[in-house]
Amino acid sequence: MSVSRLRRKRHAVGERNNPWGYLFIAPALGLYLLFSVWPIFRGIAMAFTDFRFIYPNTRWDFNGLANFREMMHDSDFWNAAIVSLKFTAYVMPTTILISFFLAVVISKVERLSGFYRWMIYLPVILPVAVTYLMFGEMFSSRFGFINTVLRDLGMKRPPNWLGDPDQVLRSLAVTDVWRGVGFPTLLFLIGIYSIGSDLYEAAAVDGATGWQQLRSITLPLLKPVFALVLLLSLSTIPMVVDPMLILTGGGPQDRSTSLGLYAYQTAFQLGDLRLGYAAAMNLVLGVSSALVALLVFRILRSDMESSGPGRSRTKRAFDTRS
Repeated sequence: MSVSRLRRKRHAVGERNNPWGYLFIAPALGLYLLFSVWPIFRGIAMAFTDFRFIYPNTRWDFNGLANFREMMHDSDFWNAAIVSLKFTAYVMPTTILISFFLAVVISKVERLSGFYRWMIYLPVILPVAVTYLMFGEMFSSRFGFINTVLRDLGMKRPPNWLGDPDQVLRSLAVTDVWRGVGFPTLLFLIGIYSIGSDLYEAAAVDGATGWQQLRSITLPLLKPVFALVLLLSLSTIPMVVDPMLILTGGGPQDRSTSLGLYAYQTAFQLGDLRLGYAAAMNLVLGVSSALVALLVFRILRSDMESSGPGRSRTKRAFDTRS
């Protein structure tokens, strides 16, 4: 090794071990530890206490598994769990399908594609309160845009979207899909753009239709993106609170009280403000979502490993296409 190369190597090592770098990241690291890591551990510890906000002396009143035993017999908890499952069932598949469809359509556009990507992502960056208050006005039973259009079309008694127990959860799901479809659309677009155009050109030469290209090239090669979108959805959608809190407050008849909203109400609105019991519910919700996401990840990973590399599978698909 030459002297110059040895000096360059020592200089690079010195740059990596420069203590000034740690000094520069210290403020950001401190904020992350203070506002992200510490609340997680504080919440886990609080889940095993009977902390009631209006009684400060109960802050460290350890009660073991009492919160979790109470949860098993809490009918409101199970009602909220069912609402969260229904809401996830409404939102997650709809969001994934719409975002994939939009990504495929935008990837075919040659002009103004950047504008369309910006328009799709716009709901994500809008303030949460603005988004849901806008939908609250649209869903208004008397003067809302949707019911006004329905009356103009001849419907005498349009639905009360946010006041009907049978309609409220689906209406809230529409608002969450509209707000959340932008990010997975961009993920699918990144995956589609990363697929080499030579595969599509070869398929077109072989006479494959657009549907065959989508089925045999795009879908197999986007499996990792589908897995990522599914995992992100499972980790966020069951914990949604904002649309219920802003638009319905959990009503009517608790038909829109999700687990996240019930925990919020228990901690900050109901009775003795039982922060300990609310932390226990959030812990159960977080662990359940993580376990389901881990199970889905293992299933998808084993499926991708058994199917082999995407390109070889694509070639086999065209060799045996119908």
